[in-house]
Amino acid sequence: MKPFQFSAGTLPLLVSIPHAGTALTPEVKAGLSDAASGLPDTDWHLAQLYDFVQSLGASVLIGNYSRFVIDLNRPADDQPLYASATTGLFPETLFDGTPTFKSGMTPGTEQRQHYLATLWTPYHQKLQHELARLKQQYGYALLFDAHSIASVIPRLFDGRLPDLNLGTNNGLSSSPAIDAALIACCEAQTRFSWIVNGRFKGGYITRAYGKPEQQQYAVQLELAQCNYMDEQPPFGWQGARAAELQPLLQQLINTLLAQGAAAAR
Repeated sequence: MKPFQFSAGTLPLLVSIPHAGTALTPEVKAGLSDAASGLPDTDWHLAQLYDFVQSLGASVLIGNYSRFVIDLNRPADDQPLYASATTGLFPETLFDGTPTFKSGMTPGTEQRQHYLATLWTPYHQKLQHELARLKQQYGYALLFDAHSIASVIPRLFDGRLPDLNLGTNNGLSSSPAIDAALIACCEAQTRFSWIVNGRFKGGYITRAYGKPEQQQYAVQLELAQCNYMDEQPPFGWQGARAAELQPLLQQLINTLLAQGAAAAR
């Protein structure tokens, strides 16, 4: 299987979905623990949830392989992004701390280097290439990195996660105007709870490619999965819940587009 799916759009916006993939290599599939075999830490159904972005005209990049093979939102040198509990480039535990692999069946160094070269690197090369194309065509580029996670994971955060968790690396990956406009968009509604630069400030993709000084702006959105799907296996899609969430997602995307254009003037 190819490392990613990509469709080019007609707007200065790239939507990246690195964690929705479920493909496994034979080595990883054979080695997964019982707890990991159902792929519980997947960003399930995000391509379906964000299907409206292609109609708007955004470019879309979606990783095909499970994060249990390699995590596309971690740096290639596997340096930790958070001082608190997290998972790495090659996750050896699930978010709840359970081992990802059966004892003695973790992929070896050679296999992992192969995954880095054939899965991680092509995804990031495509990401870089598309952002460069957008900047050349429009003079600026916008990156929206889409994620989701179970709403309650005691190992990672206390209590229930807010519904929407926007991250701009404490403002370093976007601009004050973009942050303010996204906050205003969230404040204008009361259905969903939200926070900006809380537990999730943006992963590697947001931090690496958000370069406002170069008119390249990046925002991550981590969604609590209870708002559009079942958080227990088999992780079913819940269309009625998703239909309530999608208008706000579209408003956030449109706000990013408007403020990006304003910032580039």
